[in-house]
Amino acid sequence: MLEVLLPGAQHLQNVHPLVVHFPLAFLGGAALLYGLAWVTGRDSLATIGLWLLILGTIAAVTAVATGLWAEDGVMVAPSVRAELLEQHERLMLMTLGLSVALAAWALVARPLPARGRAVFLILFLVLLALMSRGADFGGRMVYDYNAGGNACPQPIEFTR
Repeated sequence: MLEVLLPGAQHLQNVHPLVVHFPLAFLGGAALLYGLAWVTGRDSLATIGLWLLILGTIAAVTAVATGLWAEDGVMVAPSVRAELLEQHERLMLMTLGLSVALAAWALVARPLPARGRAVFLILFLVLLALMSRGADFGGRMVYDYNAGGNACPQPIEFTR
């Protein structure tokens, strides 16, 4: 069924690449909306930010779980595993932990914490930095070291 809906997925070693972009988008959007809510004072923006934070946290749990599940099957050299994969894993676990903490804090002090608001927003910036750096390590594994697998020989010609 997946081959019919997503024919490109048949070349994937695992489902991790299908889910990793959701936390990037949701958490990035949440940070933007929380920042706008703080600047404009509009609680409606903070409420949408909270929903995106929750969705981003759920997506991060999914991305981390699929990444941990796929880790042993990633075909890279031991040096790439040590220099990139382990750093990617560490940063994304830190991102997940911070995302869970911020989501819990935001749920308790809905939609945007009044006490410690600056700390909350600074921690959100830290989350974005961790997530971006971790995603960079993941991208380097895929694009520099073919961690996605050798589905096609190079150069790749387009076919229908």
